Amino acid sequence: MLNEKQLEIINATAPVVAEHAETIASTFYPLMFERYPHVRSMFNMRHQQTGEQPRALARSVVAYALNRHDPEALERLMRPIVNKHVAINLQPDQYSIVSECLMAAIGEVLGDAVTPEIADAWSGLYWEFAERLIDAEEATYRALEEAPGGWRGERDFTLVDRVPESEEIVSFYFRPADDQPVRTFQPGQYLGVALDIDGEQSLRQYSLTSRPNDDGYRISVKREGQGRASRHLHDHVNVGDHIRLLAPVGEMVLDARDAPVMLISAGVGQTPMLSLMAQALDAGRQVIYLHGARNARVHAFGDHLKAMAEQYGSQLTYRYVYSEPESTEEARHKGIIDRALLTDYLPREVTPSCYFTGPTGFMRDVDNALAALGIDTPYRHFEYFGPSGELH
Repeated sequence: MLNEKQLEIINATAPVVAEHAETIASTFYPLMFERYPHVRSMFNMRHQQTGEQPRALARSVVAYALNRHDPEALERLMRPIVNKHVAINLQPDQYSIVSECLMAAIGEVLGDAVTPEIADAWSGLYWEFAERLIDAEEATYRALEEAPGGWRGERDFTLVDRVPESEEIVSFYFRPADDQPVRTFQPGQYLGVALDIDGEQSLRQYSLTSRPNDDGYRISVKREGQGRASRHLHDHVNVGDHIRLLAPVGEMVLDARDAPVMLISAGVGQTPMLSLMAQALDAGRQVIYLHGARNARVHAFGDHLKAMAEQYGSQLTYRYVYSEPESTEEARHKGIIDRALLTDYLPREVTPSCYFTGPTGFMRDVDNALAALGIDTPYRHFEYFGPSGELH
C-alpha cells in the first residue's frame, strides 16, 4: 500500500509522467526485449511497430494512477488486461521483469528529474497495480482450470479440419489431443494460440467462431501480409498437426437484455459476431447485422449468413456492403457502414445492444455515430484485436 508521501509525489508528478508516457513506453519495450529476449514471444511485434502496444501500456499505467480509488473505473481498466494476460499465460514472476525495465525507461526518458523518492513512489504504484492484476489473473486461471473440461496454461490440440472461407480467411477446427471434453465458452470470446515458428514461440489470440460445444473449437484467421503468425497458420499448419491452445477468455459477451441486438463489423472483425449472432437468435432476440468488406472475393461466410437470414426470416436482418466492388452486381451493395446506414437500420422503439469490431478507425467512426444517434455508452460494446485501448 502506498504511503502518504508516495501519494503526494505521484499526484505532483503525474502530469509530467502522463505527458511523456508514450515515450517512456516506447523506450521500455526495446529495453525489455534486449535484456530479456525470451519475452518477445508474448508480443505481436507488428503492434510494436505501429505503436499500438506502447500506447496501450502508457494509457493503462496513467489510467491506474488517476482511477485507483474508483472501483468501477478500475474494473473497466483491469478486465481486458487480465483477459489478455491470461490468454498469453503471464506469470507473477514476469511482473518483476516489467518493473525493472519500466523504471529504467522512466529514468532514461526523464533523466535527473527522477529522484530516488520519485522512483520509489512510481515503483510502489506499479507494484500496487501489478498485485491487483496478479490476484485477478490467478482467480481467472483457477476458474478456467476448475470448470468442466477446463485447464490452466497450454493444452495440446489436434487440427482436424481447415476450411477456406474467402481468399483471405481460413477456418481451423481443433479437438483436444487427449479426446477429453473441453471447456465451453461464451460467444464473443477468444482463445490463445501458441505457435512454434522457426524455432521460436509466438502467442496470438483469435476469436472463436463456432457455437459453444464440448468437442473442440473453431477459429477463423485472416492471412495478413505482415502477419507472422497468420501466415504460418495459413501456409504451414495442416490437418493432423498439433497446436497448443490456452482456454477461452474475453469480455465482449452478449448481455442479458431482451432488446434487439445490432452487430456491426468490417473485414475479419466479423469473427466474434458469428457466435454472438447465433446466441442472440437462439434466445429469440431480434438481430440486425451489418457487415462491410472490400468485395465478394474477401467476403467470408457470406453464403452462411444469407442462409441464416432466410432461415430466421424477420428475426434476422442481414445487410452487407462492399467498399471496392468488382462487378455491376456487387455495385448494388457499394458503400461503407456510416452514420446514414446505421440510421436506416437502428431500431427505434427500444435501444439495441450494439456490438462492433474491425479496424480501429472503423470502430471509432461507428462508436461516434452510435453516440450521436443516442446510443449510450452501456449499450455500445467493442473489442480490440490487438492491445486494449480507447477509441477517443
